[in-house]
Amino acid sequence: MADVDAECEGRSALWVAVYEERHDVARALVAAGADPWRPMMSGWSPGRLSLAGPDPDLFERPAEVRGLSDDEAALVAEADRLTAVLGGVEHDGFSVACVAGIDAAEAVRRLEATVEVIDPEEFLDEIDPFAEESMRFVGVTDVPGGCVVSQPWGYVPETPGVTRRLSAGTLCYAMYANPKSGNQGCVARDGEIVGWDLHPGGAAWEDDGPREVLLSYLFQGEAVAYSCAYAGLRVGDERAVIGPPDVWLCLPERDHWS
Repeated sequence: MADVDAECEGRSALWVAVYEERHDVARALVAAGADPWRPMMSGWSPGRLSLAGPDPDLFERPAEVRGLSDDEAALVAEADRLTAVLGGVEHDGFSVACVAGIDAAEAVRRLEATVEVIDPEEFLDEIDPFAEESMRFVGVTDVPGGCVVSQPWGYVPETPGVTRRLSAGTLCYAMYANPKSGNQGCVARDGEIVGWDLHPGGAAWEDDGPREVLLSYLFQGEAVAYSCAYAGLRVGDERAVIGPPDVWLCLPERDHWS
């Protein structure tokens, strides 16, 4: 007889049913003998994952199984708000770097950029996104928790040269909505790239840490919200992502891939 708790890539059929919010399937698997509290995916058993979802009473939780921590519960609460704010960002070709703990002025200093003294909305209307020199221009916006460096027409904020500089002494999660291959993410911490070719808003991976598993569950298909949440930014509207930003910057001429 097949093992109802058999795992593939670190997760059981019950875990997948909970992750995809197929609660009818989840109940059927439990009735067939699946264990909701079997540890997997960096400690997120199917039952514990359900505590972060729309039906936290899906399974009866044993007394010895811990619930969500305060930080996890706060992230669950923030996910609904952040997804509502950023869920309308659907166009391709833009990029953002979400930086924890620094403001726009510090981002300017780290990038050695020049502030464009012009109305941000007028600049967005006038710039030619197809011109080569447009790749030198990025926006920066202060948000609770840090700042967002953005480029509505290109990939520059996600390049190693930018994310390394921005992440000195802190954390940066950057993403590029590549029109050809989908959303691409990277993580820079304290000046070093520690994660590359990531898929914000995609499925959790077997080797993800506990926080990454929870983020993947809460922000399925929401790449921008995932990126902001990863860095702990509490963005209030789409402006930080698609503009107009607080200010426009002109980056120095350099190889941003090195």
